[in-house]
Amino acid sequence: MTAQPPVFATPVFATLGCRLNAYESEAMAEMAQAAGLSGAVIVNTCAVTAEAVRKARQEIRRLARENPGAPIIVTGCAAQTEPETFAAMPEVARVVGNHEKMQPATWSSLAAPDYGTERVMVDDIMSVRETAGHLIDGFGRHRAYVQVQNGCDHRCTFCIIPFGRGNSRSVPAGVVVDQIKRLRDRGFNEVVLTGVDLTSWGADLPGAPRLGNLVRRILGMVPDLPRLRISSIDSIEADPDLMEAIATEPRLMPHLHLSLQHGDDLILKRMKRRHLRDDAIRFCEDARRLRPDIVFGADIIAGFPTETEAHFENSVRLVRDCGLTFLHVFPYSARQGTPAARMPRVPGPAIKDRAARLRAVGRDALHAHLQAQVGARHAVLTEGPRLGRTAQFTEVAFDRDMPEGSLLDVTITGHDGTRLTA
Repeated sequence: MTAQPPVFATPVFATLGCRLNAYESEAMAEMAQAAGLSGAVIVNTCAVTAEAVRKARQEIRRLARENPGAPIIVTGCAAQTEPETFAAMPEVARVVGNHEKMQPATWSSLAAPDYGTERVMVDDIMSVRETAGHLIDGFGRHRAYVQVQNGCDHRCTFCIIPFGRGNSRSVPAGVVVDQIKRLRDRGFNEVVLTGVDLTSWGADLPGAPRLGNLVRRILGMVPDLPRLRISSIDSIEADPDLMEAIATEPRLMPHLHLSLQHGDDLILKRMKRRHLRDDAIRFCEDARRLRPDIVFGADIIAGFPTETEAHFENSVRLVRDCGLTFLHVFPYSARQGTPAARMPRVPGPAIKDRAARLRAVGRDALHAHLQAQVGARHAVLTEGPRLGRTAQFTEVAFDRDMPEGSLLDVTITGHDGTRLTA
């Protein structure tokens, strides 16, 4: 007996990978609902590592088992870079590219009675020249994310993302400001600027403004916005206006997540990064001098091809030398089509061991940060009845229910090794 299509009225979304994907899933949900699409499952994939692609295939099979008869639409970076991989899966009804997924016409086509005509809707992402400012209402009740940039013009040797996202393109400042005003009117106390390569914002706009210019325009034109946060930056591209905003704008949150990737100069060169070890250290010292309460997170790859134990130890020392607090550690995973995939590889057990050691260093760094906050006063944005975050993005657990989405002034009473308590 043939399984009947499900009767759920709105599409089911499964989002993998980065915060930008989560933002885009919200935009897609609004477009799909407006088009009248129902009974479908949309999987928004990530391609950052080979493991991410494997998990996407696994998730598709799981969703197919749980939603028999539902057409499964696969989109996102993995769908863009490997459309044939997903088109070959019997569970998949449609494969939609990263540009196409953000077009209302795509969702109107998918909602048509014949469910569209093209099984694979993936065009050349490198030909895309504009990024629209998709005006969603934000997700969650506490913090809104605003996409201001997409794509990347750089070609780090380990990274497949430019081939999934295309070249860098920016949302005009006026569109960004208007969206943030709308979100503030809806009661959001914090807005996060997000993108693939945030510090490249503006290079394709008239006059080539920089990210610092955008930050200062937002703060100046939305004076009642309590908090503005930057999701991630490439520190070598931090412009003078951004540094000035860090120093003088208390509403710009004192937390930066840095795309550092490694702590050894030779490995950084082989990664084709644009900074050296001393550049990263100098940036952290300069930012901390301008804003003493600032904290840093960082992405660091363990086991990049040709990495020796001495190279790895430089990454370990970078945690201390930069004063990093939040580490995102990635065991190196080869991506076919990238130059690094052709370099001599580090044995798998060594990669796993180094990643574990680096994570342990990260736990120690976080513990030291948490310990230093005990007894301090912090303004905390509540994310749930008993959970919030400080301006430095440190999690805080409350001992009783609090109103969600509120800014509260609290005293830190302790920590449990991973989060503060208040």
